[in-house]
Amino acid sequence: MPKRILRLMFSLCIVWPVMWLWLGLRIRHREKLPKRGPAIVVANHNSHMDVFALLSLFPLCQQANVHPVAAADYFLRNKQMAWFSLNILNIIPVSRRGGDSNPLALCEQALHEGKTVILFPEGTRGEPGILSPLKSGVWYLSQAVPEVPIIPIWLHGTEQSMAKGSIIPLPLFIDVTIGDALHFNADKKVSMSMLKEHLLALEQQTTGNHSHD
Repeated sequence: MPKRILRLMFSLCIVWPVMWLWLGLRIRHREKLPKRGPAIVVANHNSHMDVFALLSLFPLCQQANVHPVAAADYFLRNKQMAWFSLNILNIIPVSRRGGDSNPLALCEQALHEGKTVILFPEGTRGEPGILSPLKSGVWYLSQAVPEVPIIPIWLHGTEQSMAKGSIIPLPLFIDVTIGDALHFNADKKVSMSMLKEHLLALEQQTTGNHSHD
């Protein structure tokens, strides 16, 4: 069976029923989500459920062109996981070990092809409700494709519906707030600071949390 059909079946039979019927997504400013790529979607990261929540924002006709960026050492750790991650989740694997080659080369290629990539700039799942320091990979990727918009998104509730170690998600609402598009800034420090400010502003819109500096 073609991979595209398997991916659609997974979305229709598992992802969408879980996200929309069992959990429920409450989306603010959905109109700010680009209707087509290329685009870089960035979001906070507290749970594996984050990927499914973000994928659920896109219609089925776009699913083949949306690629979550994920750690190769985790998602390619065995043959079964690698096959599922590459063919069903449609991930772009990125090495966290460094090296001489460009770890974001496949992301750049996808964006040049007009696709959408999903990045978690914290780099890994953080403490619920706390935005961890942002990695600069998103800036380096944007530097390579400066014309591509960066869409910040705040997710709330994924850490409660499926915390670390959980297998079955709890039936709790997930809140998604989509922000205004950002664009490449040649000053890395300014660019990362702006991204952080936008994410924290989205958190405040979503939860009313004023605890961050």
